[in-house]
Parts: sequence; structure tokens; C-alpha cells
Amino acid sequence: MFPELTTPRLRLRGPESADLHTSMELWGNPEVSRHITAVPQTREACWNRILRYVGHWHIMGYGYWIVERHADHAFVGELGFGCGKRDISPLLTDDPEIGWVLTPAMHRQGYATEAATAALAWRDTTLPPGPTNCIISPHNTPSLKLAARLGFSVVTETHYHDHEIRILKRP
Repeated sequence: MFPELTTPRLRLRGPESADLHTSMELWGNPEVSRHITAVPQTREACWNRILRYVGHWHIMGYGYWIVERHADHAFVGELGFGCGKRDISPLLTDDPEIGWVLTPAMHRQGYATEAATAALAWRDTTLPPGPTNCIISPHNTPSLKLAARLGFSVVTETHYHDHEIRILKRP
């Protein structure tokens, strides 16, 4: 059901119920959540996130992967595509929306670039042609730089859940 992607250093695999613990550590970290949800996530919210990831694969044919390092199977983060039907203006299309979040210990090692490049290559060869959306806080400079390296450009700035965001698109 979940395609597995590999890069020289990483494995991108489908989510499992056993991922709840690492998801809680990731999303419960204030440094991680500050640019995304603005508050650390609860166990329940993390469990529902995993269920959404699985549901995306089942319904949309794409979703999020758990990213692990080959060398030691260490948890790197979560990355993939979603279709959130967000209450946002302007409305996003139903084209896939990419997102990534890495545990702070894995920052600044090129893992996000490596995993996102593999995911976008999979998207380009597997899903119907079309753009890919992305939303990022204007204060999340590392993610904005990564998005630019991946070919995304800012379409507009707006608000989502009372937070400033930038909507980006890759053709």
C-alpha cells in the first residue's frame, strides 16, 4: 500500500502504529511545532496524524512517509504529500501539498533536501502531472530556503488558523 523510497542515506517508509512514540517526541517538541501548529501536540493529536497519513495513502494514492536513516535506523522525521481541503483563502487546489518536519537532531545535515527530492521525483513519475502546493510560515527561514531549492516559489501570503503563512507552488 505504501511505496518505499530509498536514497543514499535514507529510507522513506509508510507509517505504522508503532510510530506513535517517535511522532509524539517530534510533535511534542516546542521547537518543532512553533512554525507549524504553534503548540506542542498531544498523544491523541499525534495518533490522529498517523491515521491521516494512512488515510491519505488509501484515498488519495499519496501520503506521508516516515523518514529513517539507513546507517542506524534512526528516526529522521516525517515527509510527504497531503490534501487537507484547508479553509484558507485563496483556496488551494486539490493538487498534492508537500510538507516536511524533521527532529531537531537531524537538522542541517541535508536530510530534508535528500528526502524531499526523492519524494518529488516519485510524485513526478507516479501521480498525474500538475503543480505541487506548499505552505510555510514566513518566519521559518530554513524551510523557505529548502522550498526554493526544490523549485517552489511564493504565490501569496495569507493567514491560516490565525497564523501568517506563505503559499508556495512548484509547477
